[in-house]
Amino acid sequence: MSSILIQYTTMKKYFLLFIGFCLFAAFIPTPDNNVKIGLLKYSGGGDWYSNRETSLPNLIRFCNRELDTNIDPQQVIVDVGSIELFNLPFVHMTGHGNVVFSDEEARNVRKYLESGGFLHIDDNYGMDQYVRTAIKQVFPNKEFVEIPFSHPIYHQAFDFNNGLPKVHEHDGAASKGYGIFIEDRLVCFYSFESDLGDGWEDPEVHNDPEQVRRKALQMGANLIQFAFDQ
Repeated sequence: MSSILIQYTTMKKYFLLFIGFCLFAAFIPTPDNNVKIGLLKYSGGGDWYSNRETSLPNLIRFCNRELDTNIDPQQVIVDVGSIELFNLPFVHMTGHGNVVFSDEEARNVRKYLESGGFLHIDDNYGMDQYVRTAIKQVFPNKEFVEIPFSHPIYHQAFDFNNGLPKVHEHDGAASKGYGIFIEDRLVCFYSFESDLGDGWEDPEVHNDPEQVRRKALQMGANLIQFAFDQ
């Protein structure tokens, strides 16, 4: 009887140790449970992929180094209508041309933003009229509003007292940041006449000065930090 009790006690001890190890292992950071961010793939003929090779991956590396974030080095390419959108706290959208959302896709984006997601739209020159139409589908009763320079998004890890940095000149207009709010929460930030995403790319892609690229990366880091912390 005593030997059976000893065996039971020993088995129970090892079982508890095993459960404890599994619980501990579940919280060890691995590449598979890093936070992921996404690049939005949309229809309409616009080049959603225009900066996909180096832009977001460089921003991710910058954030992991400068902000001590734990973002997966690999960006996720996510369709507008995909449920995978809801796994991503930050999604980046860019291009030069047409943007078309179906009604179902527009509803998916709205639910994503209402559920706590954050969308950054970066006009790579030429998408302004199209993206405004698409976002009007998402929020028929809302309009883009210009974000004041005092807003926290310009004052995260890096201060931008004069708003968005200017990476590339197109029409000679000042760079501007617009937003969509749900109540008091900024859920969508639209960078216009700035070309932030171009500034995140490898130096040889556009031959931008290093100080210009760094400003673009710093502002991108602000966007990600704001999205993660709100």
